Amino acid sequence: MNTKQINKRASQEATSLKVFFIDALKDIYWAEKTILMVIPKMARKTTSTELREVLENHLGETENQVVRLEQVFASIDEKAIAKKCEAMEGIIREAELIMNETHRGTMTRDVAIIAAAQKIEHYEIASYGTLRTIAEVLGFSQASELLIQTLEEEKKADQKLSEISESLVSMSVIKEGN
Repeated sequence: MNTKQINKRASQEATSLKVFFIDALKDIYWAEKTILMVIPKMARKTTSTELREVLENHLGETENQVVRLEQVFASIDEKAIAKKCEAMEGIIREAELIMNETHRGTMTRDVAIIAAAQKIEHYEIASYGTLRTIAEVLGFSQASELLIQTLEEEKKADQKLSEISESLVSMSVIKEGN
């Protein structure tokens, strides 16, 4: 391969990567907008005040994350368009089943809600981590900075859920005799 062929191939790869990046942004944009509808349902079905507060706080963060994604789109001169995220739809469907299959007012339901919320967080962490890396590679520094902010928020939310889960699982064993 000569230099011209190498440059052409590199240009094609960059174009392909940008298309993938935009598609993945549309995917997570849909996911975040959908999560805005799911978090209130989860919060309403909890028993633990602490868990409810964490979910409600994360709802506010998620609203900011949607705005931040719109800023990411704008920073690369793209229109913010949501594309159905099949993976998140499945995770959310599972979360709804879990909430419906556990007994109301129990710590078990709260633990199940945490498990469902953490699956959502882990998907988001994986998505934002990948998007941030691609933004860096493509030279989208503003997009990368915005994505890092969201990635850090998602990691903190996951950590808070883990902390609550540990105490609720212990309480569940004591209170419900499991």
